[in-house]
Amino acid sequence: MSKLHVTTSVNGDEREFLCGPGETLLDVLRDELDMTGTKEGCGSGDCGACTIMLDGEMVCSCLVMAAEAQGRVIGTIEGVAEGSELHPVQRTFLDHAALQCGFCTPGFIVAAKALLDRNPDPTETEVRYWLAGNLCRCTGYDKIIRAVMDAAAELRQERTPA
Repeated sequence: MSKLHVTTSVNGDEREFLCGPGETLLDVLRDELDMTGTKEGCGSGDCGACTIMLDGEMVCSCLVMAAEAQGRVIGTIEGVAEGSELHPVQRTFLDHAALQCGFCTPGFIVAAKALLDRNPDPTETEVRYWLAGNLCRCTGYDKIIRAVMDAAAELRQERTPA
């Protein structure tokens, strides 16, 4: 079985890798590109732990074949912060203690940022609906929802001219 050569953009950087035809994008991100923030929870697209952005759309990287990344733009949890400056979603997750074991947190943060990029003023119901594909076994969801709502408020305030 021959390996496929793939060139893609990951968090704004051109990256190349070799992959087998049956390898998932999740496996390549973690094992070849050392992007270990993205987690494998279920391997079937049900838990959201492996959520990434692919050409601006949220996807479960366990369901995408690595070869499909050819020429595409990938965003992972490692690209959410700007240098050492945490994104407001990351900051509010910490402020609200919206994590315990942290396994699901990268997927939640990527999903929450995707929502706030599209809708800077979501209702609580919209946040809950948007994050329904991400599962947490530790925290319950109230702290996570509060963190996202506070991040939305912070981002709106940053966008408002002084």
